Amino acid sequence: MTIIAKNVRSPSGEVDIVALDGETLVFVEVKAWSVYGIENLQYGVNLKKQRRIIETAKYFLSGHRKYNGKAVRFDVVFVGKEAVTHLASAFMERV
Repeated sequence: MTIIAKNVRSPSGEVDIVALDGETLVFVEVKAWSVYGIENLQYGVNLKKQRRIIETAKYFLSGHRKYNGKAVRFDVVFVGKEAVTHLASAFMERV
């Protein structure tokens, strides 16, 4: 992946990383989740948080039209006590 933007903000929220993975535009949420295990990740990236990420992705695309038409993916990177886990396609939405 090639990172093209970090800490993208919109009126709706923020996306930690925007990257290109081949021809796919990837919006990545990074969660440092040291107290809980990965099985509790749904509490950190719940439906409300997912909606904010999706709205921020739409905001990003509206200002960066050169990426329109690319496939879009939403990933979560989980930083735990002992490991880093990358969950590709952690949730889905058409943008």
